[in-house]
Amino acid sequence: MIERSLVLLKPDAIKRGFIGRIVSRFEDAGLKIVGAKMVWADQSFARQHYDEIGEVGKRRGEKVLQNMLKVLSSGPVLALCIEGVNAVENIRKMAGATEPKAALPGTIRGDFSHVSFAHADQLNKGVENVVHASGSVEEAKKEIALWFKPEELHTYKTVHEAHVF
Repeated sequence: MIERSLVLLKPDAIKRGFIGRIVSRFEDAGLKIVGAKMVWADQSFARQHYDEIGEVGKRRGEKVLQNMLKVLSSGPVLALCIEGVNAVENIRKMAGATEPKAALPGTIRGDFSHVSFAHADQLNKGVENVVHASGSVEEAKKEIALWFKPEELHTYKTVHEAHVF
């Protein structure tokens, strides 16, 4: 099952200089970057993103949503559309748990972040967890359509695909 997923390298990843190290992990796993662009999302666009993934404010509370919007709009984001076999599930595994302190070593969040929800709440700020990764195939389709125009996505063959097909 070849799928596409949205991955966002959030402002904390950009500011800390992790672009190459994170992208390499996806490429090393045989996943393919089919779209990439740097965007500085304003709060309105950030809200559209979070609205696409299931009304975060209703699930986690308006205060948490506002803090998430601040994090996502605090600097440039590298938006990636990544393609591969079971891409959504595999990328989520590579990203690690959403709460960085719970993310296992070897995952992106486990290696590059360690903040807990409780610590962020105590400071009244959003959790800087380095990346966003689509949670389902349906969510990925909506998110990709929000962040990319069709002509910004590309089809090509990589050497890794010899092992898949």
